[in-house]
Amino acid sequence: MDNQLKEAREIIKKTDEKIAGLFKERMAAVKQVAAYKKEHGLPIYDAAQEERVLSAAKSQIEDKEIGVYYVELVESMMEVSKRYQYNLNKGMRVAFNGTQGAYAQIAAKYIFKQATSISYQSFTDAYESVEKGDCDCAVLPIENSYAGEVGPVMDLAFSGSLHVTGIYTLPIIHNLLATTDNIDDIKTVISHPQALTQCEKYIKSKGWNTVAVSSTADAAKQVSEKKDKTVAAIASEETSETFGLKILDHDINDTSENTTKFAVFSKAAIDMSAQKDDNFILMFTANDTAGSLAKAISVISHYGFNMKVLRSRSVKENAWQYYFYTEVEGDANSAEGQKMIDALKKQCDIIKVIGQYKKLVNLKKED
Repeated sequence: MDNQLKEAREIIKKTDEKIAGLFKERMAAVKQVAAYKKEHGLPIYDAAQEERVLSAAKSQIEDKEIGVYYVELVESMMEVSKRYQYNLNKGMRVAFNGTQGAYAQIAAKYIFKQATSISYQSFTDAYESVEKGDCDCAVLPIENSYAGEVGPVMDLAFSGSLHVTGIYTLPIIHNLLATTDNIDDIKTVISHPQALTQCEKYIKSKGWNTVAVSSTADAAKQVSEKKDKTVAAIASEETSETFGLKILDHDINDTSENTTKFAVFSKAAIDMSAQKDDNFILMFTANDTAGSLAKAISVISHYGFNMKVLRSRSVKENAWQYYFYTEVEGDANSAEGQKMIDALKKQCDIIKVIGQYKKLVNLKKED
């Protein structure tokens, strides 16, 4: 019996030595993954990839009695890998537009939990910080379900050199923030004009005056600095923590259907193999000939691509000329995608694929 135990422990020892060597190989590869994600503006956590790894793990051990333990081992290795990646990318810098506590910063923190978010006073400054190399990527809003497209960011995407590597949606939940504990003290609320509009019914029901400011985060900052108990801000819960304000009421939006779509802009583009959840952003200008726009749209559908969004914006440098923005399902780098691009060249003066990304990701606190 003693010999059997000794033999078993010797096997375990030799196996552990092999595992240690394989572990070093695995973590070296993980380091490469972390570097790639930093360069391309991708988050550490990738739910779809983890699901694929676990699915493969479940099929690799035929013995059901120990198979479940192997899956647990793989899960623990992925958790260690993520922690290592977070540690490696602690120096990552993510640009956003607005005051500390702005919704863009909240989105940036959800996407890049390990990064430092850097505030810029304009969309242009945030975008150009990545072009200059001051930041690794930028998180900027491109559309709000209530207010529509964010035109200045779309213009930057059209004229600039950066690539979109991910699109994320963040529910916009407004709260009433103040320095007082008593909601009856409030006489005036301040916030961004859109936030005031989105909480109009609530504000009218209280009979309060309103003052518009540049952003919800700036409203919270002003309330914190002035310390006037009669003035409250409409802003996010996270902003209350940033500026030390009390939340007098939660979720005061007139409608719960208020979501902002944020894009991650990076210097490097990603080239993914075709998957069912691939998407890309295409921007183009149609030739100044009869029917060129209709023909361009027809080309996209002819090659089997589904356009989910199509918008037009004026080209600032050329009066009465327009560019078109479309989000398309599929892989622009596939054979059919390249054929589609080549065919579009006959109808379009400018063609830019500015983003190749996986499916839309909803940002939630539990992510």
